[in-house]
Amino acid sequence: MLGKLENTEIEELLTQQIIGRIGCHANGITYIVPISYSYDGEYIYGRSFDGLKIEMMRKNPQVCFQVDSMTNMANWKSVIAWGTFKELTEPAERNEAIQKLFSRKIPGIPSKTMQLSGHWPFASTEQIEGIVFRIRFFKKTGRYEQTVGISN
Repeated sequence: MLGKLENTEIEELLTQQIIGRIGCHANGITYIVPISYSYDGEYIYGRSFDGLKIEMMRKNPQVCFQVDSMTNMANWKSVIAWGTFKELTEPAERNEAIQKLFSRKIPGIPSKTMQLSGHWPFASTEQIEGIVFRIRFFKKTGRYEQTVGISN
C-alpha cells in the first residue's frame, strides 16, 4: 500500500533520523549532499565547513531537505521539506544550535563529520569550528509504502 504521511508521522520521521540530504541550487547548478542534523520541531540544525554547499546556500538560501527510513524496498517512509537556510553567527544562536547538535541521539559508530569536537559526544567549552546553520521549513510532505500486514 502506498500513501501520504500524516503531519505527526512527518514530524516523527524528522525527529527520529539523524542523516538527511540537502538540495541547494545556485548559478544554474543543483547540488544534493548528505548531512548529519538535529531537529527540534521548528528547525534542523547542522554544522559544516566552507565548501560548495555553504557557498550555494549563501547565494540562494531556499533549499530542499529529504530524509527517509527504509526497512526494505516494500516498507519505507520518506519526507521532503522546503525551507530557508540561515547561517548562525550571533554567539547565542550559534551556541543554542551547538547544544541541539550535542543532544541528538548518538549512533553506535559515528562518522568523523558528526563529531563536533575532540571531546565529542560530551559537551565542551572549547570553540566548535565550522559553520553552524539552521533551516526553517515552510512546507513538508511525506510518502510511505507498506506491505499489508507488516509495519515499519
